[in-house]
Amino acid sequence: MRNVQRRRRRNRGFTLIEVMLVLVILVILGSLVVGTYSTLQDQANIRAAKAQIGLFDTPLQMYYQSQNMFPTTDQGLQALREAPGDVPQPTKWIRLLEKPIPNDSWGNPYQYESPGTYNVDTYDIWSLGPDGADGTGDEIGNWLEE
Repeated sequence: MRNVQRRRRRNRGFTLIEVMLVLVILVILGSLVVGTYSTLQDQANIRAAKAQIGLFDTPLQMYYQSQNMFPTTDQGLQALREAPGDVPQPTKWIRLLEKPIPNDSWGNPYQYESPGTYNVDTYDIWSLGPDGADGTGDEIGNWLEE
């Protein structure tokens, strides 16, 4: 009789505490994976924005060679694709970018200022960063970090 009761007790299945413990472990593991993925995605977006900003340097230097100045803040990066109405030397202007100016990694347009606040002799190009707001400290630009 006792052997039958022992077998029944062993075959009853999982207790509620055992199921809850497994669920807690799965939630902890899931949050670690999501946190790691989110951090890696943020780092990849920052690296992509820095790379894109660096790619603007060559066409801007070529614009400078043809016009003897960088595009003004009002002309912006679009001056690399379409001749501005107030281009200083219209006969020397050439299209330097065939494709549209891309947005940054977060879907916002790149910001451009010439002369720059940080690069007073040339220009500043920056992404507004993850929060999409200017002046919040998470901007990614073509200037040296202090």
